Amino acid sequence: MKIAFIGTHGVGKTTLAYDLAARLKRLDLALDLVKEVARDCPLPINRDTTFSAQAWILHTQIARELAAEAVNEAVICDRSVLDNYAYLVHKLGRVPTLDPLVRGWLETYSLLVKVPIWTSLRADGVRDTETAFQHGVDETLDSLIADFGVDVLALPADEEPDRWADRVVAALRLPDRARQESLFPE
Repeated sequence: MKIAFIGTHGVGKTTLAYDLAARLKRLDLALDLVKEVARDCPLPINRDTTFSAQAWILHTQIARELAAEAVNEAVICDRSVLDNYAYLVHKLGRVPTLDPLVRGWLETYSLLVKVPIWTSLRADGVRDTETAFQHGVDETLDSLIADFGVDVLALPADEEPDRWADRVVAALRLPDRARQESLFPE
């Protein structure tokens, strides 16, 4: 099972990913969290990004997901290849050679969860704080979702974010409690 939270920066994907991870750990699932790759990128990001930077981010995302999937029952990503690609498309336009890679990789996710813009941006020392840029990336992401025909669980912007993890767990149709091994096998 691989779940990815998608959305522009500053909407709470990382917080939500950690909340979901805690819930899944309580179900005794072996899991890993693939954190935002862009923060490790040695090249310019945000409005100053380049094709090389976005290609590095996209391919590193895939590599980290592969590594996590190899040893875990569940992988939670606070980004996906789709929203990483949205930053590239927002800056430079569609890249015909990357479209098939992104489209194909989208099929590897069990669930994509779209996190809406629901609050104002806060400076974190890495991500851009220009609201127009944030909204532009979000619109690009919505356009890519439509173009690729991707099914997403869209979280409502008018709902308390504290309830979003409940929606994700319900969508995953997971048991309410951990699997328990019988102490007295028959």
